[in-house]
Order: sequence, then structure tokens, then C-alpha cells
Amino acid sequence: MSRIPHILIVDDDREIRNLLMRFLTEHGFRVTPAADGRGMQSALKNGRFDLIVLDLMLPGEDGLQLCRKIRQDMSIPILMLTALSGEADRILGLEIGADDYLTKPFSPRELVARIKAILRRAASASDQDSDRPQAYSFGGWILEIGKRHLRSPDGALLPLTSGEFDLLIAFAEHPQRVLSRDQLLDLTRGRSTVLFDRSIDVQVSRLRKKIELDPNMPDLIKTVRSGGYIFTPEVKALQAA
Repeated sequence: MSRIPHILIVDDDREIRNLLMRFLTEHGFRVTPAADGRGMQSALKNGRFDLIVLDLMLPGEDGLQLCRKIRQDMSIPILMLTALSGEADRILGLEIGADDYLTKPFSPRELVARIKAILRRAASASDQDSDRPQAYSFGGWILEIGKRHLRSPDGALLPLTSGEFDLLIAFAEHPQRVLSRDQLLDLTRGRSTVLFDRSIDVQVSRLRKKIELDPNMPDLIKTVRSGGYIFTPEVKALQAA
């Protein structure tokens, strides 16, 4: 029997929390609610979750601050709820580490569809990981597949969002080759969700901040004008001993 996906809902509106809890439970999810950042942190300490639905506007620490905190040491998928619209706001959500976003007001059915799409991608990535090497190394960095995190040349661990991890995997498996944004979209999340070319640019920018000595003058992930991006280092596949 497969495990029931566990969703953490963080929203200060009790009516919305109750609505989403009822609707997600009816669609086969296990749901835990939290009204604010403190409740979220308590839930994360005491439970295992497959995805967080995180409202942007919260009392105390807002969704942006909480997302940044989560991303310091966790790669759990985050779906951001926001009353904001427009590409700039979508990019902002991606920049802080959200995996997807949904603009209020929204249909609960659309929320369920987005959650299922994110979980399918996570499951597919896990299946693909089992067929991959134990790790990839490049320029002193080690990308550990099973743990889905990055180890720096000095041994420090850097957690990656699912989007960052998928993008770095795509680069590691296609080094020294120009990849267009469309190719990178297909190699990472595919076309199963509402994505846009700028999302790749945002993920590249986030990766550069983590692995480049100078993100403004990158050596590892170079931009190819009118072409896309190229991952320049030599990549080695590492197998288990």
C-alpha cells in the first residue's frame, strides 16, 4: 500500500484553511494546517511532509521570509499562494525557492491539479535518480543524487530546491553543450505545468549564486547569446564503492 501524501497548509485565513483541508482530504491527501510561521516550524519539526502550500501574506514573518528559511536546509516542494499577479511576481516566487505558484482567488481543483503535478515530478525524479550514478563531480563540487544536495569543494552541504536540483542534473548530464531554454524546460520539469522561459533564467541565477565565485562573471554556467546556456566544466560520474 502506497503512502498517502502529506500536505502542510500555511494560511492565516481559517476559512481558506478549512476549505483546503476538506477538499484535499477528499482527494486522498493527508493534511496538516498551520496559521503562521510559528505553527509551520512546529509542524515541520514534528512531521514529515511531501509538499507545503504557503500563503504569501501572513502575520509576523510573511511567506517570502518563511520560504527563504525553509530553503536554508530543506528541499521540500513549496507551492506559493499569492494575491499578486504578473510575471515579476512569479519570478519573485521562483527567486526565493518556490516550486510553483497559484494566484488568489483560485479554484480548489486547480490547486489539487498543481499539487499532483508537483508530486508526480518529484516521484519521476526519484525514479530517474535510481538509474543515475551515485553522484556527479565538477570543478571540485559534488552533486549527490540520492540526497539531492550539493557538496562544495570545501565539504559544505548546500541544499537545493527541486528546480535547482533538476536544472543542475540537466547541466551535469549535458556538459559542454549549448542548451536552449526550451531544451532545459523539457529536461527539467517538462511541459506539465505553467512555466515560462524566464523561470529557467531565474533558476540559473540561483545556481550561479551558489556555485560561481562571481555570479556576475560566471565560469561554470555561461550564457550563449540567442542560444541558451552552456555548462563548461568537465563532469565525472561517481559510482558507489
